[in-house]
Amino acid sequence: EFIWGPDLETNNTVLCRALVLAPVSSTTASPEADSATSVNTISFSLTSSAVSEGGSLPTEYTCDGARATLPLSWEGAPAEAQSFAVVMHHVPGPGDTHWYWVLYDIPADVTSLSKNCSGVGTLGTNSVNAKTEYAPPCSKGPGEKTYTYTVYALSAEPQFSVPASQVDRDALLSAIQDITL
Repeated sequence: EFIWGPDLETNNTVLCRALVLAPVSSTTASPEADSATSVNTISFSLTSSAVSEGGSLPTEYTCDGARATLPLSWEGAPAEAQSFAVVMHHVPGPGDTHWYWVLYDIPADVTSLSKNCSGVGTLGTNSVNAKTEYAPPCSKGPGEKTYTYTVYALSAEPQFSVPASQVDRDALLSAIQDITL
């Protein structure tokens, strides 16, 4: 999770906590799971060389900086993983979710995404401009903002009911509901 300061222009302090979904015994984790659920986050871990848990997100990864994607790496994925998906989202209030990065069809042998990665996986749309691209977070309004990166280990390639140009966070979560390990 990224917790953003009240005003990006003067305080872009962002705290980081990664969320990784992995199997729990013989049950399947829900894509909507959060840290309060019984998801095993010990063996399957998500990290970034640019920010540590509880650390600050450098300005270069925001709309005030270079607008770069955060480098990510994960380890300990379930052996059954056939592919991965990554989502960055923000919940500003009840019933409202914004997403900035949807990336799916990441091959099972890929365990990291470099800063500004390209050519890996398939981009979905973001909620900022509805384009199939990464949209960096921009803090607007008072108060802290929380941004979450989630990597999903999948037992199969997602199948969508919409064209690739319309795959957003909700379409991805629906497609991976039964294939998230």
